[in-house]
Amino acid sequence: MKSHASLFLCSVLSVQAFLALDAQAQTATTAVLAGHAYLPSTSTITPPTSAGELFQTSGKFTNSQRTREAKLGAIPANTFVGDAKYPRASGGTLPVLGQAVQGFSGIVSLGHDEFLTLTDNGFGNKVNSMDALLMVHHVKADWASGKVERLKTTFLSDPDKKIPFFIQNENTKERYLTGSDLDIESIQMIGNEWWIGDEYGPYIIKTDNHGKVLALVEVEVQGKTYRSPDHYLHARPPTPSVLPFNVRRSGGFEPMAKSPDGGKLYPMFEWPLWDEAAKDFEKVDGKTFTRMLQLDVATMKYTDQQWKYRFEQVGNIAADFQLVNEHIGLVIERDDASEGVSPACPAAPRTDCFTMPAKFKRIYKIDLAQKDADGFVKKVAFIDLLAIANPKGLAKLGSNEAMFALPHLGPEGLAVVDKEHIVVVNDNNYPYSSGRKIGEPDHNELTLLNIKDLLEAK
Repeated sequence: MKSHASLFLCSVLSVQAFLALDAQAQTATTAVLAGHAYLPSTSTITPPTSAGELFQTSGKFTNSQRTREAKLGAIPANTFVGDAKYPRASGGTLPVLGQAVQGFSGIVSLGHDEFLTLTDNGFGNKVNSMDALLMVHHVKADWASGKVERLKTTFLSDPDKKIPFFIQNENTKERYLTGSDLDIESIQMIGNEWWIGDEYGPYIIKTDNHGKVLALVEVEVQGKTYRSPDHYLHARPPTPSVLPFNVRRSGGFEPMAKSPDGGKLYPMFEWPLWDEAAKDFEKVDGKTFTRMLQLDVATMKYTDQQWKYRFEQVGNIAADFQLVNEHIGLVIERDDASEGVSPACPAAPRTDCFTMPAKFKRIYKIDLAQKDADGFVKKVAFIDLLAIANPKGLAKLGSNEAMFALPHLGPEGLAVVDKEHIVVVNDNNYPYSSGRKIGEPDHNELTLLNIKDLLEAK
């Protein structure tokens, strides 16, 4: 019988050999688990009294008819992933008392194992998230115990009416923002201000560190506007000229990096853009790609700079983008159709196993300075989030064996912690994602990774 160390070494080498063949010219490196902690999926927070009665519970409009359901826990949830003929229960229910602290779609490192985390729009779309308030949380991870403590929650608001379109709480003093107004997915902190990427517009929202909106920035680059079907002009088009859209629904600024000096932001479209001439999503040589833009923070105007990011396969998306220095970046690239590791279903789908086990969940190192003539950035190397080395047995959830996995539908955000470490968070889509354990909603996991090998890869 092999020792634990020998098994670990064999596992790492076999995974790296497989990934090297799969990645062609890219270098496959292995991340090492350095810490693991989570906030329970059922975590909630009492909303401000001034928000009103509507928000004392949330998830009331998530049934299939989108009608109000006042009874707590009356709406059972199925996962997003699987065979429609064999719906798999996630184990979660709605509505909940208070506001659900769920769906960490963005994260910023504050040092000392403390982070800002961003709760996304609520329950998935404008219609079912009318009673979900938008929030930013200050949390602290205790890697030893595996617990994440929520130190403070800030509710986003627009009392000065900086948002130019109708919002859910239009006729109130505080004008708290909801998942019906914005779908917030990425966040950066510059000085005492928060810059938040949205998917509905897409827009960039500038707020102070109390969550008060200071400005909303539309997307116009070199005279071209970028809008999704959920942009407010598409919802209420004054003329047909605002159509068709060129940003896919839920395909806006999921990722957004910032320059080290805070002078520039780099919002990135989650999905490929629509090519009206080709009547298809943008692709080259059969592979789809997406675009990175550059926003000047001082002027709140987009520059003429753009980069193209090529996906490894059709159907992949960009979940987050962060810069390590002026030109080296990290991108979460993943599929949007798989979750779970074990037990995987046999040939016939069932409800007691993972019908579509997690397949493609990676973080790529890219070099913005190495852009080819067509604008595509160089993909230097990657780590596989389904094959994380765990020599010290630090996992707090799931298998705690030599190889550890993040099996979620959405590894969604990453933050650079220091010269060797990053933290990755998952959007648990509460109560819809169930990739860690059959029949249980995913928790909000914070995973500390040592990626020294990735950062040193050439």
